[in-house]
Amino acid sequence: MAEKYTYSQHPRVAERQKQGPVTVHRVTPAPVRESKIQRFNNRIGLAVTKRIGSMWAAYAFFALSLVSLPAAIATGNLIVIVSWIAQTFLQLVLLPVIIVGQNIQAKASDARAIATYDDAGAILEEAKQIQSHLGAQDQALADLIDKLEALEAKFAATAAKSTKTSTSKPAK
Repeated sequence: MAEKYTYSQHPRVAERQKQGPVTVHRVTPAPVRESKIQRFNNRIGLAVTKRIGSMWAAYAFFALSLVSLPAAIATGNLIVIVSWIAQTFLQLVLLPVIIVGQNIQAKASDARAIATYDDAGAILEEAKQIQSHLGAQDQALADLIDKLEALEAKFAATAAKSTKTSTSKPAK
């Protein structure tokens, strides 16, 4: 009988199941590779980004930008008005709005990552079922081969016996 295939799971599968999907909110800097200053800077940057990246910050910056609008309009100078729009209004208001949009995109990306992770897990389970099915087919084929070999052996023995009996009869 031919040697049967034995399934062995790749080590990355168990590691990946333990790790879970990679998402924006689960990614944390590795403390081993970062100095205390880097970790401190990361915490400050994250805290500022969380606070500035909100629509409440956009509303507050919008109100703050309106403080200088009357002065810009009072000059009557087109360059000052354009400068106010570009340097005050757009920069102050759009920055938090863009961060809010990026946060929404990050959540969507996280959802896609989780869905992809779950899909990959489902595909892995399907592959395991296919492997099991192929194992059952291998066994069934091995059983058929064994039966066929037994029949061939029986047929060969019968054929040899009949050849012996036909050659041992006297010719007429």
